[in-house]
Amino acid sequence: MDLLNTLVDKGLRRELPTREEALAVLATSDDDVLDVVAAAGKVRRHWFGRRVKLNYLVNLKSGLCPEDCSYCSQRLGSSTGILKYTWLKPEQASQAAAAGLAGGAKRVCLVASGRGPTDRDVDRVAGTIKAIKEQNEGVEVCACLGLLSDGQAERLREAGADAYNHNLNTSESTYGDITTTHTYADRVDTVNKAHAAGLSACSGLIAGMGESDEDLVDVVFSLRALDPDSVPVNFLIPVEGTPLAAEWNLTPQRCLRILAMVRFVCPDIEVRIAGGREVHLRSMQPVALHLANSIFLGDYLTTEGQAGKADLEMIADAGFEVEGADQVTLPEHRVHAGGGCGSHAEAGCGSHEDAGCGSHEGGGVCGTAAAAAAPAANEPRTDLVAVRRRGAGTDLAPNA
Repeated sequence: MDLLNTLVDKGLRRELPTREEALAVLATSDDDVLDVVAAAGKVRRHWFGRRVKLNYLVNLKSGLCPEDCSYCSQRLGSSTGILKYTWLKPEQASQAAAAGLAGGAKRVCLVASGRGPTDRDVDRVAGTIKAIKEQNEGVEVCACLGLLSDGQAERLREAGADAYNHNLNTSESTYGDITTTHTYADRVDTVNKAHAAGLSACSGLIAGMGESDEDLVDVVFSLRALDPDSVPVNFLIPVEGTPLAAEWNLTPQRCLRILAMVRFVCPDIEVRIAGGREVHLRSMQPVALHLANSIFLGDYLTTEGQAGKADLEMIADAGFEVEGADQVTLPEHRVHAGGGCGSHAEAGCGSHEDAGCGSHEGGGVCGTAAAAAAPAANEPRTDLVAVRRRGAGTDLAPNA
């Protein structure tokens, strides 16, 4: 296919595709999806080899958010039944982080719900970063605290943060349809603040909210223009009790095409499969590793993820290897360009949206003892969504 040959050539040269080429990737048929994966996989392997970076989320403060983001289980007035708790103490957060690091993660993402941190909140997070780094030499820490005020990014950097995550989520033209309590421009401003402070910027998107192909291309091109070091790709988890609970628009093939498009537009940037891979990619998750070079290990912010052991087995079985703490994520030209924190790439926390589950630690599918029959194509998989009841904010061991 001439389109794919052209995109591979451009990806190896770090040349931006045209909008028409990006749209054409999304428009390819299911019959061609493996050809699309093979082409984008050449670009992924050229810049990142077969390494897979593992990242681990710690939800410092769950629920209690004044924002009205339609995709989020922690939104204002949420009736989702998620865990709700105020700030974890530094030692609690450090203990939670240690579980993920023991499982092979090299980056910890510290997330707190809310519009943005107060100066006191920044002090709290600074203490948590210190506690984590004192206990885990060489660990990378990414903060995800919402909209930043002037000077806060610099304070986080001084406290030892390596990166800051804040997602654009969707196109500028449709942003007002999913959130009214802040603007798209607010989000861009926070990413720019992180960049200016010397933090490694991480910003991504959420697919599956009813957006058009044009919206997806718009947001990915906007992300490319912001030049983050990593782009987390979230697939909407339609959590019961949120305004988007009925939005089940994704198939595994659609997810693969989206990831391929992101890889072609962002060839040398860390592309992370974030929330929703277990729910929408399902058994096609290993194929997606040919497109993305980064995933989250274990559970997410408010929902369960695939068992950490299963994540590691999946990576090995697919012929990939876990990226070591002594390995540099980004290609050399990006490291030396002075972007971000320098030697390592980012762990995006996917802002405050959530991912679904694939299995409990003991095996099986969330919410069912066993599947009686194979589900129909495109049928909503509500059985694959379970609220997190372990790890941070509970007395139970985390899934890592």
